[in-house]
Amino acid sequence: MRVVITGGGGFLGRQLCKRLLGVGELTLADGSRSAIQEITLFDRSFDSGALDSIWSHFQSPHHSLPSVRCVSGSIEEESSVQAALGKDSNLSVFHLASMVSGECEDQFDEAWRVNVLGMRLLLDTLCKVGGNPKVVFSSSIACFGGELPAPCDDRTKHTPQTTYGMTKVIGELMINDYSRKGYIDGRSARLPTVIIRPGKPNTAASSWASGMFREPLKQEVCLLPVDWDQPHPMTGYRTVIDSLIALHEVPQAVLGHDRAIGLPARCVTPRMAKEALQRFAAETGVVLGEIQESPDARIQSIVRQWPKQVDGARGIAIGLPDAPSLSEIIHDYIDDFGNQALP
Repeated sequence: MRVVITGGGGFLGRQLCKRLLGVGELTLADGSRSAIQEITLFDRSFDSGALDSIWSHFQSPHHSLPSVRCVSGSIEEESSVQAALGKDSNLSVFHLASMVSGECEDQFDEAWRVNVLGMRLLLDTLCKVGGNPKVVFSSSIACFGGELPAPCDDRTKHTPQTTYGMTKVIGELMINDYSRKGYIDGRSARLPTVIIRPGKPNTAASSWASGMFREPLKQEVCLLPVDWDQPHPMTGYRTVIDSLIALHEVPQAVLGHDRAIGLPARCVTPRMAKEALQRFAAETGVVLGEIQESPDARIQSIVRQWPKQVDGARGIAIGLPDAPSLSEIIHDYIDDFGNQALP
């Protein structure tokens, strides 16, 4: 079988590729197990060392693992989507490509074209390929918004207060309806904020959530745009990757009509993050950079509309992993990105 990862040039796309190379096989829509023969990473562009960063994770020779190819192109262009998907129906798709929250607020028309029309083009192209392929869609807790219960769960009404959240709601509904029609075997993973992402801050309204760990660990100053006691659901990137694969493996009969599953998450505040970092520093002798208040009314107003807690009981019941502790997340980050994570 083949696996296609849209947004494959991004952080989660690369991490997912590494994990799938290690797993080696997946369950097809008909319930049979199949070896992964090829993984296609589809994105607008790739860094020059994109594949090197993936292969460096493995000590075994490349020829003993599935092949990996990169396809550059826009999810808004039919020819690019066709090139990524190919014509063989024996495939699964992990749809991670998306504009992020801050971008979507600033670029409404482009957010609609990429996140909604691009996703529809992807699904319509899969319909032409045939074979009822499995599709795992990366959704978000930004589907929720406004006056919310604590915690939110899979039965909470969707009232997004951001353009990004609106596009994710539409994506979840498309997954449900294309699955109902028998065109695909889809499932949506409703992600909390994912930490700790390496590299530079991005334009996501939740970028601070990684920054408040990442920058202090590098002995750099983190400028915190939200309140110290702003609660927000978070989980580790390793757990997200494991959850995407676990959700792929769940039989569709178990999912029923609602294919959107909220991932378990920890309720974290910047104050809790600082305390976890201080414990880590005491254990390891690492010197930390400061977290400094730098209020940003725009970011605070967006984050305030998002859930403060989520209930991932439904996900755990069908076999998804629980959220790790902050200590585990920090140690995982250091283990995986030691050269980048520390000064």
